[in-house]
Amino acid sequence: MSITARIARGCPEIHQGQGSWACPDGCANPVRRPLVAAVCAVLLFSLVPPAFAKTDSVPDWVREAASQHIPSYSADTNAVVLLDDTTYTVAPDGRAVEHRRRVVKILRPQGRDEAIIHVEFDKDTKILSMNVWSIGPDGHEYAMKDKDFADVGLPGSEDAFEFEDDKFRVARAPGADPGGVVAYEYEQRSRPYLTEKTWFFQEDIPSLSQHFTLELPPGYTYGTVWAHHPPAEVANLEGRGWRWEMKDIPGIDLDRVPLSPSPESLAARMTVHYAGPGLPTATDGTWKSVGQWYDSLFRDRVTATPEITAKAQELTAAKSDFYDKAEAIGKFVQKQVRYVAIEVGIGGYQPHAAGDVFRNRYGDCKDKAALVSAMLSTIGIHAAAVVVDSERGVVNPDAPSIVSDHVIVAIEVPKGYSSPRLHSMVTSQTGRQYLVFDPTSEKTAFGQLEHELQGGYGILIEGADSQIIQLPVLDPGFNTIHRTGTFHLDPDGVLKGTVTEKRFGDLSEARREIFAKGDAKQQTDFLDHVLQNDFTAFSATNVKTENVDSLNQDFTLSYSLSADRYAKAMGPLLMVRPRVLGHLDIETDHKARTVPINLGETMQATDDYSIELPDGYSVDEIPDPVKLDLGFATYQSDFQVNGNTLHYTRNYTIRQITLPADRYADVQKLAGVIAADEESRAVLKKK
Repeated sequence: MSITARIARGCPEIHQGQGSWACPDGCANPVRRPLVAAVCAVLLFSLVPPAFAKTDSVPDWVREAASQHIPSYSADTNAVVLLDDTTYTVAPDGRAVEHRRRVVKILRPQGRDEAIIHVEFDKDTKILSMNVWSIGPDGHEYAMKDKDFADVGLPGSEDAFEFEDDKFRVARAPGADPGGVVAYEYEQRSRPYLTEKTWFFQEDIPSLSQHFTLELPPGYTYGTVWAHHPPAEVANLEGRGWRWEMKDIPGIDLDRVPLSPSPESLAARMTVHYAGPGLPTATDGTWKSVGQWYDSLFRDRVTATPEITAKAQELTAAKSDFYDKAEAIGKFVQKQVRYVAIEVGIGGYQPHAAGDVFRNRYGDCKDKAALVSAMLSTIGIHAAAVVVDSERGVVNPDAPSIVSDHVIVAIEVPKGYSSPRLHSMVTSQTGRQYLVFDPTSEKTAFGQLEHELQGGYGILIEGADSQIIQLPVLDPGFNTIHRTGTFHLDPDGVLKGTVTEKRFGDLSEARREIFAKGDAKQQTDFLDHVLQNDFTAFSATNVKTENVDSLNQDFTLSYSLSADRYAKAMGPLLMVRPRVLGHLDIETDHKARTVPINLGETMQATDDYSIELPDGYSVDEIPDPVKLDLGFATYQSDFQVNGNTLHYTRNYTIRQITLPADRYADVQKLAGVIAADEESRAVLKKK
């Protein structure tokens, strides 16, 4: 994560849901998450609450909120927000102060996390005051002192050095048991270079009462945009600001929702854009203004130095084709510039100078995008940054704001140029065509786009032509698995043979990673884990790989396989599963569906297996073939007997990545058909 944009959320209060969409053999690619999420987990174990004495200093507003009647919630509701009140006051010089009060009641032991209070700050967002109180289930009242708070920084990741000046002031309130109430209040100076404020009023627990008050100096104007919620009425406080109120907002609970979208893509929010005399570049509620704000930060950072020019010319000296030139530079930044995030203050939004990134050979996502743009400019190719979010649906086309967390690059394609290698293409409102590429994603081939970003939206940073664009959804043929296997079955049920598996696109990423960087034990453990989905007793030997680092070629894995007790004897019969390996797991349930269905990624998987029958046996019965086309996905399989060989083929294709909730019955049908086909058996009998 490398662009500090989901501001004012601190530790995310909405956690990623669970569920998988037919991700074959552990192919899941973990998405990048905000670093602050790691802080939340650490705090559960690192903070030890000091000894507190009973106190009578709990404010009346806390007691009043705590005395409210609590509606009946489902038994798995962990906590409820009783009050969340924010006042955002902008001074004549553009600086702002945020005052917030929050009261939460814990309903279940799993809700104790609500007692960990965390307020984010840095050199531009100083905490002016902070207070924490709690009321235990037994009615005892507690007040924390300044000495009870701790300031903690963000941890770096395991594979990249990351430094941000963002910190958290943290407290863990006592009395955090079911029935207890936790409250806090803080006042904080806000970032001086922003002219928008986003109010996130929906999280993973329900809320009874929330308020947001905006106070502006004379001569200032404001506008609002809303995401995932209709606009609410505003109360004019007659010279004292404007106030919005939300009542009874449900929580977003996706913990047991299969194939769920990200909670952030569903959470309701309002963004206020404001402007006034003497303010610098401001966002006014249009994507153009958001893009121009970013453009003011990026413009001077993409200037090419003589060293950048020389390297770009060296990389492209023997190339004349546009794609070949762009690929050479894109792959250089992707492979030779290490991901390292060093972000201080506005550095969370603004890239470092391209010359510094090139010289140091490290940078974060926006640094890499800036360097790609600078290098391409020296050979006459234009490129622009695109601000996106790693969770599809967070950037909402109807709600212009800087809420986002990642930066990629859009490379302008010359007018009239075409090539079958241009896959991740977008066309802007000006008619310009761009190839969208993420130089941070080390295992995504140039010309493609990782599936997490496909179908989402991004802000194309093109000065006065800045705009929102929808990122492409790639054809299933660019994300493939092709497995072939030739086997012999012994009379005692042992299956032996060879397997060749070819993968391309995101479906190859996990395997490329483990076979490029993992040691022999890690590689063996990985393959064993994959095969455990289909066999109980097995061994894999003679493991070989090809094209591990050649992202534009199929990653190929081959091995010899032996599986004991593969066929099950039933008297004179042998029961054999023709679908030897390649388990497709589509998780569904029988609950009513209310949220969109996340299919994950477009893809195409094909299997082709031949099993030579044991001597003295013939096929007595084979399963019926399957053919199902639901539009968003197709599945078909076939069984054939040629002499003493049983042959199985299947093809599975996903064409769409998101479906409305009313298609859930079709997804359940698909899951059932696949599960039945995968476990179907052929019957062999002795001649």
